[in-house]
Amino acid sequence: MTASVTESLGQRSAAHLWGHFSRHGDEITPPVITRGEGARIFDDRGRSYLDGLAGLFVVQVGHGRDELAEAAAKQAKELAFFPLWSYATPPAIELAERLAANAPGDLNRVFFTSGGGEAVESAWKLAKQYFKLTGKPMKHKVISRSIAYHGTPQGALAITGIPDLKKMFEPLTPGGFRAPNTNIYRAPDEELAADPKKFGRWAADRIAEAIEFEGPDTVAAVFLEPVQNAGGCFPPPPGYFERVREICDEYDVLLVSDEVICAFGRIGSMFACEDFGYQPDIITCAKGMTSGYSPIGAMIASERLFEPFNDNTTTFAHGYTFGGHPVSAAVALANLDIFEREGLNDHVKTTAPAFRSTLEKLHDLPIVGDVRGEGFFYGIELVKDKTTKETFTEAESERILRGFLSTALFDAGLYCRADDRGDPVIQLAPPLICGQAEFDEIEQILRGVLTEAYTLL
Repeated sequence: MTASVTESLGQRSAAHLWGHFSRHGDEITPPVITRGEGARIFDDRGRSYLDGLAGLFVVQVGHGRDELAEAAAKQAKELAFFPLWSYATPPAIELAERLAANAPGDLNRVFFTSGGGEAVESAWKLAKQYFKLTGKPMKHKVISRSIAYHGTPQGALAITGIPDLKKMFEPLTPGGFRAPNTNIYRAPDEELAADPKKFGRWAADRIAEAIEFEGPDTVAAVFLEPVQNAGGCFPPPPGYFERVREICDEYDVLLVSDEVICAFGRIGSMFACEDFGYQPDIITCAKGMTSGYSPIGAMIASERLFEPFNDNTTTFAHGYTFGGHPVSAAVALANLDIFEREGLNDHVKTTAPAFRSTLEKLHDLPIVGDVRGEGFFYGIELVKDKTTKETFTEAESERILRGFLSTALFDAGLYCRADDRGDPVIQLAPPLICGQAEFDEIEQILRGVLTEAYTLL
């Protein structure tokens, strides 16, 4: 039955729209977002909200950019679609050149996808086939980190380290194994918690331990985000990636930098591996490449990985209908033009310390245990007791995060994420065009709502 047009858009959505990662029921009516402008979004009632999550870590250049819409329209009129299956299009060629020029080292080979999960899936498949082609056919396993999110396709889900997201879809693709993450706030002992460099070495060495346990001749790749998203923005400790690179080289394991969130200025540089000084074998990226104005993703691989396929015969038997879509590629090029013209990477690097210091003011609240992140990407961990770092019970997390915080923050004018894939956190990743005025607004809204949340514990 189709809902009446006299009902609100939110009510009408219940008739046919199946939301992603969403609860549904008679008592749930989703907010309906109708437009965006700069760092703000607007609902169907005309109310304005600060977009504190850039949509979903996506809208780097802000909402309502006419030139991105115009780039899409121009390309659609000229060539709306053609696949990259044994063919090429000018926008895909130019975008591949542009990405390769920005990527570090010899990461010159760009394989386009429709989004981030597909980029991760592609990277794992490439790693498997590469080792088969180079005489090491048993190397197929992947090491990733606890609580890390790498996507929803069956392969990417096997790499994901969040049990609750996986148990309903088991059995998964075999081969995914976990090592500890870099959450120093929850370090296993006080000595490690007090020494970031020592903690970084400890966390990196756990990856070596996992490779040894599984057998180096069976492990193909290590998948790591520069700053881990799920769990609440875990930055790498000093020396961490340097040690991980050494480990991967020692065991002939590929290092995949999953930058679906962290690339395109979110941390500062175009690719975040450069912010932390390490050279991966593969970069996976998506989201900010077009600032969300059109869907696209990419796996960027080194020349070494491409070489076995460059023999006039061998095929990487993998692809997507909409991978490198000409309209999306054209939008990505226009988006990167904005980055260069407006100096967004430098803007993030210059203003990120102010974002950090503004959020750190929240440390005076009894519910705020930790403020962590890099660039324009932060998590605020919530606790019951700051001295003991006691976290919420499952019931409290349900009542405080989902029952109160998500709605209260939105009602107060801030769109962000209240998340408990791990310990309870508030996540923030505003558009890269933001400055002190937006930082202050975020802090003030959080202060008011978190103060009230603490009274509910």
